[in-house]
Amino acid sequence: MAFSSSSGKKNKGFTDINITPLTDIFLVLLIIMMVVAPTFQSMDNTITIPEINSGVSIEQKNATVSITQDGIMYVNGKEINPDTLTDELLALKPSLEKLEVVVKADERVKSSEIMKVMNAAQDAEFKKLIVAGEPLTKKEQKDLKNKSGRQGA
Repeated sequence: MAFSSSSGKKNKGFTDINITPLTDIFLVLLIIMMVVAPTFQSMDNTITIPEINSGVSIEQKNATVSITQDGIMYVNGKEINPDTLTDELLALKPSLEKLEVVVKADERVKSSEIMKVMNAAQDAEFKKLIVAGEPLTKKEQKDLKNKSGRQGA
Protein backbone atom coordinates (compact mmCIF):
# COMPACT_ATOMS: atom_id res chain seq x y z
CA MET A 1 0.00 0.00 0.00
CA ALA A 2 1.54 3.28 -1.01
CA PHE A 3 0.91 6.57 0.69
CA SER A 4 -0.06 9.56 -1.30
CA SER A 5 0.29 13.15 -0.35
CA SER A 6 -2.26 15.84 -0.90
CA SER A 7 -0.50 16.77 -4.14
CA GLY A 8 -1.14 13.31 -5.50
CA LYS A 9 2.50 12.09 -5.54
CA LYS A 10 3.19 8.60 -4.31
CA ASN A 11 5.83 8.53 -1.53
CA LYS A 12 7.85 5.51 -0.65
CA GLY A 13 7.55 4.35 2.93
CA PHE A 14 10.36 4.86 5.40
CA THR A 15 12.67 1.98 4.44
CA ASP A 16 16.13 3.07 5.60
CA ILE A 17 17.29 2.57 9.19
CA ASN A 18 20.07 4.74 10.48
CA ILE A 19 22.38 2.43 12.50
CA THR A 20 24.95 5.08 13.46
CA PRO A 21 23.47 5.75 16.95
CA LEU A 22 23.23 2.00 17.58
CA THR A 23 26.88 1.53 16.58
CA ASP A 24 27.90 4.37 18.89
CA ILE A 25 26.12 2.73 21.82
CA PHE A 26 27.81 -0.63 21.17
CA LEU A 27 31.24 0.99 20.94
CA VAL A 28 30.72 2.80 24.24
CA LEU A 29 29.63 -0.47 25.90
CA LEU A 30 32.65 -2.26 24.45
CA ILE A 31 35.02 0.38 25.83
CA ILE A 32 33.38 0.19 29.25
CA MET A 33 33.75 -3.60 29.32
CA MET A 34 37.40 -3.37 28.24
CA VAL A 35 38.11 -1.00 31.11
CA VAL A 36 36.14 -2.92 33.75
CA ALA A 37 37.06 -6.52 32.77
CA PRO A 38 40.60 -6.54 34.24
CA THR A 39 39.22 -5.74 37.70
CA PHE A 40 37.24 -8.99 37.64
CA GLN A 41 40.43 -10.95 37.04
CA SER A 42 42.42 -9.51 39.94
CA MET A 43 43.44 -12.38 42.16
CA ASP A 44 45.95 -12.81 44.95
CA ASN A 45 48.76 -14.86 43.41
CA THR A 46 50.27 -15.69 46.79
CA ILE A 47 47.47 -18.12 47.59
CA THR A 48 47.85 -21.61 46.17
CA ILE A 49 44.61 -23.52 46.12
CA PRO A 50 44.73 -27.30 45.71
CA GLU A 51 43.03 -28.59 42.60
CA ILE A 52 40.05 -30.83 43.12
CA ASN A 53 38.42 -32.52 40.15
CA SER A 54 35.40 -33.81 42.01
CA GLY A 55 34.43 -34.72 45.49
CA VAL A 56 31.84 -35.01 48.18
CA SER A 57 31.46 -33.30 51.50
CA ILE A 58 33.26 -34.90 54.42
CA GLU A 59 31.23 -36.18 57.31
CA GLN A 60 32.54 -35.18 60.70
CA LYS A 61 31.67 -38.59 62.18
CA ASN A 62 34.97 -40.04 60.99
CA ALA A 63 38.40 -40.19 62.57
CA THR A 64 40.08 -36.98 61.39
CA VAL A 65 43.87 -36.76 61.38
CA SER A 66 45.07 -33.18 60.97
CA ILE A 67 48.69 -32.30 60.24
CA THR A 68 49.94 -28.73 60.55
CA GLN A 69 52.74 -27.26 58.48
CA ASP A 70 55.03 -27.82 61.49
CA GLY A 71 54.31 -31.57 61.34
CA ILE A 72 52.21 -31.66 64.51
CA MET A 73 49.49 -34.34 64.35
CA TYR A 74 46.02 -34.14 65.83
CA VAL A 75 43.35 -36.84 65.97
CA ASN A 76 39.89 -35.29 66.19
CA GLY A 77 41.42 -32.08 67.55
CA LYS A 78 43.63 -33.73 70.20
CA GLU A 79 47.40 -33.42 69.77
CA ILE A 80 49.14 -36.78 69.60
CA ASN A 81 52.60 -38.20 69.18
CA PRO A 82 52.98 -39.50 65.60
CA ASP A 83 54.43 -42.75 66.98
CA THR A 84 51.16 -43.52 68.79
CA LEU A 85 48.88 -42.79 65.84
CA THR A 86 47.97 -46.46 65.29
CA ASP A 87 47.03 -46.85 68.97
CA GLU A 88 44.91 -43.67 68.86
CA LEU A 89 43.06 -44.91 65.77
CA LEU A 90 42.47 -48.30 67.38
CA ALA A 91 41.04 -46.58 70.46
CA LEU A 92 38.63 -44.55 68.30
CA LYS A 93 37.46 -47.51 66.26
CA PRO A 94 34.55 -48.66 68.51
CA SER A 95 32.99 -45.17 68.60
CA LEU A 96 32.92 -44.67 64.81
CA GLU A 97 30.01 -45.40 62.49
CA LYS A 98 32.26 -45.99 59.49
CA LEU A 99 35.83 -47.21 59.50
CA GLU A 100 37.16 -44.18 57.63
CA VAL A 101 40.09 -41.90 58.31
CA VAL A 102 40.07 -38.35 56.96
CA VAL A 103 43.47 -36.70 56.48
CA LYS A 104 43.55 -32.91 56.51
CA ALA A 105 47.04 -31.57 56.01
CA ASP A 106 48.65 -28.27 55.19
CA GLU A 107 49.86 -28.15 51.61
CA ARG A 108 53.48 -27.79 52.77
CA VAL A 109 53.41 -31.10 54.67
CA LYS A 110 55.73 -33.68 53.19
CA SER A 111 54.11 -36.70 51.58
CA SER A 112 56.04 -38.97 53.97
CA GLU A 113 53.84 -37.64 56.80
CA ILE A 114 50.71 -38.56 54.82
CA MET A 115 52.20 -42.02 54.21
CA LYS A 116 52.65 -42.45 57.99
CA VAL A 117 48.94 -41.78 58.43
CA MET A 118 48.10 -44.23 55.63
CA ASN A 119 50.24 -46.95 57.20
CA ALA A 120 48.75 -46.33 60.65
CA ALA A 121 45.21 -46.51 59.24
CA GLN A 122 46.06 -49.75 57.47
CA ASP A 123 47.61 -51.20 60.64
CA ALA A 124 44.47 -50.22 62.58
CA GLU A 125 42.41 -52.03 59.88
CA PHE A 126 40.44 -49.02 58.70
CA LYS A 127 38.56 -49.66 55.45
CA LYS A 128 38.87 -46.25 53.80
CA LEU A 129 41.24 -43.28 53.84
CA ILE A 130 40.05 -39.89 52.60
CA VAL A 131 42.52 -37.14 51.81
CA ALA A 132 40.69 -33.84 52.16
CA GLY A 133 41.23 -31.55 49.20
CA GLU A 134 40.99 -28.46 51.34
CA PRO A 135 44.11 -27.90 53.43
CA LEU A 136 44.11 -26.73 57.02
CA THR A 137 43.59 -22.99 57.14
CA LYS A 138 45.67 -20.80 59.44
CA LYS A 139 42.59 -20.37 61.62
CA GLU A 140 42.11 -24.16 61.92
CA GLN A 141 45.80 -24.60 62.79
CA LYS A 142 45.53 -21.87 65.43
CA ASP A 143 42.35 -23.45 66.86
CA LEU A 144 44.07 -26.85 67.08
CA LYS A 145 47.07 -25.35 68.88
CA ASN A 146 44.75 -23.53 71.32
CA LYS A 147 42.79 -26.73 72.05
CA SER A 148 45.92 -28.76 72.76
CA GLY A 149 47.34 -25.94 74.89
CA ARG A 150 44.23 -25.93 77.08
CA GLN A 151 44.22 -29.72 77.44
CA GLY A 152 47.85 -29.80 78.52
CA ALA A 153 47.30 -27.11 81.20
